[in-house]
Amino acid sequence: MKEFELKYGCNPNQKPSKIYMANGEDLPIKILNGKPGYINFLDAFNSYQLVKEIKAALNMPAVASFKHVSPTSAAVGIKLSDKLKKACFVDDIEGLDDSPLACAYARARGTDRMCSFGDWVALSDVCDVTTAKMIAREVSDGIIAPGYDKDALEILKTKRKGNYNIVEIDPDYEPEEIETKQVYGITFEQGRNNFEINEALLSNIVTKNKNIPESAVRDLIIALITLKYTQSNSVCFAYDGQAIGVGAGQQSRIHCTRLAGSKADTWFLRQADKVLNLPFKENLGRPDRDNVIDGYINQNEEDVCADGNWEKYFTSKPEPFTKEEQTEYLKTIDDVALGSDAFFPFSDNIERAYRSGVKYIAEPGGSIRDDAVIECCDKYDIAMAFTKMRLFHH
Repeated sequence: MKEFELKYGCNPNQKPSKIYMANGEDLPIKILNGKPGYINFLDAFNSYQLVKEIKAALNMPAVASFKHVSPTSAAVGIKLSDKLKKACFVDDIEGLDDSPLACAYARARGTDRMCSFGDWVALSDVCDVTTAKMIAREVSDGIIAPGYDKDALEILKTKRKGNYNIVEIDPDYEPEEIETKQVYGITFEQGRNNFEINEALLSNIVTKNKNIPESAVRDLIIALITLKYTQSNSVCFAYDGQAIGVGAGQQSRIHCTRLAGSKADTWFLRQADKVLNLPFKENLGRPDRDNVIDGYINQNEEDVCADGNWEKYFTSKPEPFTKEEQTEYLKTIDDVALGSDAFFPFSDNIERAYRSGVKYIAEPGGSIRDDAVIECCDKYDIAMAFTKMRLFHH
């Protein structure tokens, strides 16, 4: 297939639209089902690069959930605790522990379920039946993977009344070294960002605390690779083999940190007994449960515990999850990793990160206030590595 005609571009008025190889070669993909659109392919190709790099760096199956050209999460195939299974709505999945790829999907899709609503899924490995069964019951636009087991493919083809977008990509495909794009009719050209993120990148530890254990190295690598494919400015919190909070596309770095930290806090709080034991009505759908849980934790648009509201969602009125209770719960959290795609210009980022249990940080360094940032890390016994590599993505 030399080219594929799309219905339209980013918006319905942007026609004609297509994808093709500028060098005239065949596209490195097969469309096995559906008809993906312009934004679908942007998500597909960015997300597949992310999981391919994580797999190469850590030698573990990886999955990403993508939405509007940034990841909501990325994760590797580590078994889930019983509490995490329940928080991710996968405690009913038979054979989950036997499939590392399915565990990676459960983590990636379960991290930020509100932002993952209608996502694009990327798998580093051939899709198996267990993973397909979980994807089949979530609201999702499409999937890209290097292959599909026969039965898994048939399961996915039943999604969205048979119109689910399924893309297979050649795992051996290597893009050209020079990439181009146009803005306002003007062509931009640059070398691809082929920078390899690995353990060696974390060797320059600039704080008094020099201890970054293997689990934290893994999480920092996941955070940094996730940032490589996140719209900048961006900050990523990671824990237990997955990105748990991504703050993307903010003009100020502290806003990136606040956004990512808030998402990480919500992920931890979803695993609190008070949340896990909410008395939901049996007929309440999964997306509605996600919205109610977010409202219960963050007390935002609707007080879901108020009279006249709780009756819509619960069989009995739940006790509110107070801010004081949440603060005490979050104080028990530790060993969180944080990556930043550019240097921290002020120590306020460290102050905010510490509130979400951050113990390990990787950032490029190079700010005129590096000393203040290091001093703040030392105050909280945080280990920080300077990578000397910026990871902007636009």
